[in-house]
Amino acid sequence: MASSLTHVSRLWRWGRTLGRHGALLGIERDPMAPRPLRRLARLSRIGARLPERPRYADALEAIGPPAIKFGQALATRPDLVGEEATLDLFRLQDSLPPIPFPLVRAAIEQGLGRPIEALFARIEEQPVGAASIAQVHRAVTTDGRHVAVKVLRPGVEDQFADAIDTYSWAAAHADRLGGEVARLRPRLVVATFERWTSRELDLRREAASASELAERMVAEPGFHVPAIDWDRTARRVMTLEWIDGIKLSDRPKLIAAGHDLKALAETLVRSFLRQAIADGFFHADLHQGNLFAMPDGRVAAVDFGIMGRIDRRARVWLAEILHGLITGDYHRVAEIHFEAQYVPPHHSAAEFASALRAVGEPIRGKAVADISVGQMLDGLFSITRDFDMPTQPHLLLLQKTMVMVEGVATGLHPGINMWEVATPVVAAWLRDELGPEAMVADRIRRVGRAVALLPDLVERLDRAYPAPGGAPPSPPPREVAVVRLGGWRTGGLAAAAALAGALIGHVL
Repeated sequence: MASSLTHVSRLWRWGRTLGRHGALLGIERDPMAPRPLRRLARLSRIGARLPERPRYADALEAIGPPAIKFGQALATRPDLVGEEATLDLFRLQDSLPPIPFPLVRAAIEQGLGRPIEALFARIEEQPVGAASIAQVHRAVTTDGRHVAVKVLRPGVEDQFADAIDTYSWAAAHADRLGGEVARLRPRLVVATFERWTSRELDLRREAASASELAERMVAEPGFHVPAIDWDRTARRVMTLEWIDGIKLSDRPKLIAAGHDLKALAETLVRSFLRQAIADGFFHADLHQGNLFAMPDGRVAAVDFGIMGRIDRRARVWLAEILHGLITGDYHRVAEIHFEAQYVPPHHSAAEFASALRAVGEPIRGKAVADISVGQMLDGLFSITRDFDMPTQPHLLLLQKTMVMVEGVATGLHPGINMWEVATPVVAAWLRDELGPEAMVADRIRRVGRAVALLPDLVERLDRAYPAPGGAPPSPPPREVAVVRLGGWRTGGLAAAAALAGALIGHVL
């Protein structure tokens, strides 16, 4: 654990870099920011010539790999850093100088415990991509399969451990300032970032995420997840199927190859909604560099280091919120926010519905090209401030990914209407999850779980309340258990069956 002096030294060094790039001007000018924080932001830029516009991404790239990755995390928090910073941080695509191949070779052989010639017939020394945590090389296995080999940068674990230690120290002190800073929950931001990086720094976790997503996306044939080569995967090395396709960022190449750009855009949006709403497990880094159009028209994704999870309850709320915004039922959307306790109960649901209407009505039924995402986000985050809403990290991650997917889809087909694509997916899931058949099935499942617990329950009651005048009996075998409630005797299984029948009859 580093000393406070070490943390302060690191923060000052990072702050000077941010200050020289104009990246702290937002804090200086924000009246909601605590005065000591604004004073430090001003000190950080003394003697520097500031650029015309803040260069957030450039500043974090100058600080180093952990800062780049943290900047990508902050891009999910426009409520924390502002819309301008969020848009600039989206430029962080992890393009770093590659590490020398001898170090890559040593990492592969050490990680997999075998000579590289025993694993690969050929491996290209020049990487196809170099990021803040790892770099990727194209290779051919000894059995002739074309694969991508991802290798962690040497020493990257120690770099991230030091950075996260300082982030945590700073967040704990910032949290004590209270007010707006506490509402933004800085310690939770750092904890979320730490979870992300712990997954990315163990490539077995990333491989497991890819494998799980592939299983879940079987119902969406237009979306492809590369297969993992588990025999050539370890903590610091991951090998997966090579994707032979065109990046979705290269529109001219896609057109020249004859791809249907509208179909690609709709497939991307539909598959993301299926991941987020139907499965609750989604790829949370769907920028253009991680998405490819395959020759058969499928969309393929790579880089599964950042994944999001949402439990079923939150997914139902989310789907109902989306459906309410699509249909203009703002009162229902407000009710959901209060039921989920996203809004403190001292506020008015009617006022909250009115605030949502002010944001939702200007964008309903419009194509993405006609919607100002900046204005929409500004309206939404004004609502969170006005109604004292604590931040929800899992929903913010989802929101960030949704904005990213929207941007990629618009780049492919500017006329795409996100609402039109989303409506059938959301409506179908709500019908399946909340329709009459689903409600009956859900109640039957609950009854079944309750019935399964009855034998154990009646045995406990028998031991706790023995028949009058007799010594407490020893517990009989479960299959011949007899219940004695006062002086009333009945067969335990018969009682359980009678109760189950009554409950099921009530349900049906």
